[in-house]
Amino acid sequence: MKITFLGATKTVTGSNFLVEGAGKKFLVDCGLFQGKTTEELENEEPFEFDINSIDFMLLTHAHIDHSGRIPKLYKEGFRKKIIATKATCDLCSIMLPDSGHIQEMEVGWQNKKRIRKGEQELEPLYTAEEAARSLELFSPVKYDEIIEIDDNIHVRFNDAGHMLGSATIEVWIRENEKEEKIVFSGDLGNSDIPLLSEPTMIEDADYLVMESTYGNRLHMRNEDKAEMFLDIVSETLEQGGTVVIPSFAVGRTQEILFEINKLKDKRDDEEFKKKYEELMRVPVYVDSPLAISATEVFEDNMDLFDDDTKAYIQSGKNPLEFPGLKFTRTVEESKALNESDESCIIISASGMCDVGRIKHHLKHNIWNPKNTILFVGYQAPGTLGYSIVNGAKKIKIFGDEIAVNARIEYIEGYSGHADQEGLLNFVYSFIKKPKHIFLVHGEPEGQEELKKKIIETTNLPVTIPNFGEIYDVTDTSVKLVGKCRRTAQEDNKFTRLAIIDRLNKLKEEIDNIEDAVNDEVSDTNIENSELNSLSSKIKELQNQINRIVNK
Repeated sequence: MKITFLGATKTVTGSNFLVEGAGKKFLVDCGLFQGKTTEELENEEPFEFDINSIDFMLLTHAHIDHSGRIPKLYKEGFRKKIIATKATCDLCSIMLPDSGHIQEMEVGWQNKKRIRKGEQELEPLYTAEEAARSLELFSPVKYDEIIEIDDNIHVRFNDAGHMLGSATIEVWIRENEKEEKIVFSGDLGNSDIPLLSEPTMIEDADYLVMESTYGNRLHMRNEDKAEMFLDIVSETLEQGGTVVIPSFAVGRTQEILFEINKLKDKRDDEEFKKKYEELMRVPVYVDSPLAISATEVFEDNMDLFDDDTKAYIQSGKNPLEFPGLKFTRTVEESKALNESDESCIIISASGMCDVGRIKHHLKHNIWNPKNTILFVGYQAPGTLGYSIVNGAKKIKIFGDEIAVNARIEYIEGYSGHADQEGLLNFVYSFIKKPKHIFLVHGEPEGQEELKKKIIETTNLPVTIPNFGEIYDVTDTSVKLVGKCRRTAQEDNKFTRLAIIDRLNKLKEEIDNIEDAVNDEVSDTNIENSELNSLSSKIKELQNQINRIVNK
């Protein structure tokens, strides 16, 4: 039995794994690479396997970094079954066509430039129509049922608690008269995510492929984040500002709506009531057609909610509705939000600020110190959201340079991913411990720390695979048996793009240095010695750049 790691390797996007065993080949996930230019270029590359050789696919959940290349598979001829939970199928029916629309829009924007330069036009990775057609491959299943693929392969989907319909998948494979079990964690949820049940703990496994997004972080607890959310919002509204929340259309948006609705039940003191009344005084806009459609899918799958939410529903309440909540579907309605002077809360996708209506809201709000940009989800390196959270003084949106004067806040506890403690507890929960653990879907620093913790506390062997590595897991000792990697010439292309990435980051850093220097030079109280020191440092930086350029 072999596992080939073709995505989410030392990064958090592009989840894609190829499993070979019992005479079958199947995929687990086929997600888009997002964030850095070097990673996004992977989406254009040919698949590292023969599409016609794949017998079926298992999909852990609907997020685009796990499902987003399914339409590309379909476009290139894949017609086999894609097995996922019903809620995942429902969500993919809106998310994949939306992704196709984004592909078309982005290529259309690039082609305008290319036409002016006399260059050949590009094709989108796939279209909205191709994405819609790929949905015919989806085969919905329920949690906890053992599904027989054939006599030698069985699978079971368990609630991963990460988003509606998300799954941890158990796979039993029998070959050579021996059965072994691989568990793919998918993305594991927090134990206190609103609406959703806690992640299912698995009793046994021979091999575990586990996410590690927050391998070196601990989240804020639920009661603390609700208080912090209310404080940030009320303080912004008191000074006449607007709160803009870049939110993933599926999952975080619905959880935030529920949190806002439930805040009134958190405490009973006068100060808290005053803040809550301030919150309820202003409209809360969900400005994302995808988020609106996803909310409708949530309402159609309320049987998957946790027990507390089910009890809330049984009392006659809708956890995703409250006075003041407004949905904006049209472009005209969205534009009107930025033409109004009223204080409000705007929840808009995308959560990492790379595409969608959120970019318009940032352009109109991030320059104003009265406003707050409140982040509630993971920000991948290379994204606009990552730059803002990490202190960018200026950002570029639609070609315009805009000062970041708004209050920037990040409530990490709203993340849909388990933190280090949650990940370790998932490992500890196995009664029969895995023979080997593979860490995927994480940044290298967090993965290394989590690996160290697992080894220290369990003495289990842990591997952090690189892209394209093939592991034979048929023996008690896991062996690296090969690597499907592109040619050196193609690797050079990625190296060149990495250089461009670094150059763009250097430009941003120089812009930040310029701001800091201007502030110091404008200070009339600065000493001559400090000015001379500053001048020397800038001259040295200039000399270093000249040495690089003139090499």
